[in-house]
Amino acid sequence: MTADTLPGLFNEQAERLGPRVALRAKRHGMWRDLRWDEFREQVSACAVALIERGVQVGDRVGILSENRIEWLVADIAILSIGAINVPLHAPLSSEHVRYQLADAGVGFLFVSDCAQAEKIEHLRADFPGLPVITFDAISWQGLLQRGRSARGALHTDLQRRQAAVKPDNLATIIYTSGTTGLSKGVMLTHGNLLSNALAFTAVSPFGPDSIFLGWLPFSHIYARTVDIYVTYSVGATLCLAQSQETLVADLADLQPTNMSGVPRFYEKVLAAAQSPDSAVLKKRLQAIFGPNIDFLGSGGAPLPLSIAQAYQDAGLLLLQGYGLTESSPVISFNRRDRYKIDSVGLPIPGVEVSIGPDGEVLTRGPHVMKGYWKNPQATAEAIVNGWLHTGDLGRLDDDGFLYITGRKKELLVLSNGKKVVPSHIEGILLADPCIDQVVVCGEGRNFLSALIVPHWDNLADQMGASHDPSKLAADPKATTYLEARIQQALRGVAAWEQVKKIAILAEPFSVANDELTVSLKLRRGVIVENHRHELERLYRE
Repeated sequence: MTADTLPGLFNEQAERLGPRVALRAKRHGMWRDLRWDEFREQVSACAVALIERGVQVGDRVGILSENRIEWLVADIAILSIGAINVPLHAPLSSEHVRYQLADAGVGFLFVSDCAQAEKIEHLRADFPGLPVITFDAISWQGLLQRGRSARGALHTDLQRRQAAVKPDNLATIIYTSGTTGLSKGVMLTHGNLLSNALAFTAVSPFGPDSIFLGWLPFSHIYARTVDIYVTYSVGATLCLAQSQETLVADLADLQPTNMSGVPRFYEKVLAAAQSPDSAVLKKRLQAIFGPNIDFLGSGGAPLPLSIAQAYQDAGLLLLQGYGLTESSPVISFNRRDRYKIDSVGLPIPGVEVSIGPDGEVLTRGPHVMKGYWKNPQATAEAIVNGWLHTGDLGRLDDDGFLYITGRKKELLVLSNGKKVVPSHIEGILLADPCIDQVVVCGEGRNFLSALIVPHWDNLADQMGASHDPSKLAADPKATTYLEARIQQALRGVAAWEQVKKIAILAEPFSVANDELTVSLKLRRGVIVENHRHELERLYRE
């Protein structure tokens, strides 16, 4: 590859691969392919149309949409003309959308469908002149047609714009989903994203015959780099899952070679496939992921060792990596031929990792963001002498493998001064097939408690009880039963790390309730506030 920008990479691959399949997605009940040359033609039409509509170099263009082919077309089109893609997470509320559109100064917006368009209509008073193109409406086809009609007149302008895009130019502003506080706009350049995609492919056995199944939101940096730009860099086929709910069916239809996911997904699949017979569990898991899977990738949150081990025992290699939005995102990853499943792997090429005096993970290299949008103070706090301070605690072993041991800001300090890393305790508890979600609490208290969302079917089967979640949640026997299992699971941890009391919740933590980020990480502050009544009851008792 000679390209040093994302549109340069895309155009090189489209020119080279032409009639090969670039994308596959389901439309009107059938899987349909888009060839590289067809993909490039749509990108060109969209790019010319944006120029014709007055989008300038450096302008911010938003995309508020679920995953779909049009998202990918719009992305490269925006980048091709020197504009900046501001992706917004599709489940965001109108208030969050308002904040991000205003903060980024978005001057042109793509939305997926009527539901997202209505969300914007409620904000019209704040953005009266904002042009909005809806992928599902005639406005999208009209935009492409305008681009095709103007292609001859604006071809030279498009070429000039593409040639002017440089590695240090800003490619995107991604708002952190934020486990705490207000989201910040992370500025990533073409060089950030391209270097990270190429470094990731250098340590992974991907090729033009690889078939990726993408289901994580493209608005999130994990999917943006590892699913989109990695597939572009190797010329692989990217298949778009219909939704998280259809993922198992999509796996059966598409039989991919690779898929990235978050720990929550792998936990749920494992719980659904559970069997006391290891041979049956192995058969079930292999049937779900299909015969062509080379390895599975995990990121976005800590992967409990028990989950990784269960997949390995079933003959499925589940490799964990580590990164954050501010690092484009990949800092480290386990290799297919060199891994330690309890670690987050080795730093990828070109990426430096160091452990600070207080145990914080620091990183330096071409993957480190340009800074936070319109927030020089936060930028100066995050990047010191070129080193990005991740906010995560970790260690490096003698072989160079990185281990994440917790979050600096998530340390719980008990009333006796003892410190607890809640994610460590939660990882142990999530190995129990009867526990689906857990949040360990106890800041300023004299013992730890936990909010538990059971795996209802497994719990009911183990207890021989009703499968009705509301009845089980209210049954004192279920609390007693789970407390006994928790006590057994935590027998190897320190006395102050024991969970003494639990509250069973009938409803799971969700993105809709703002309790999970879009990458399904826990928003502890929101969860504790939402369930303050249950926690106060535990400590009163």
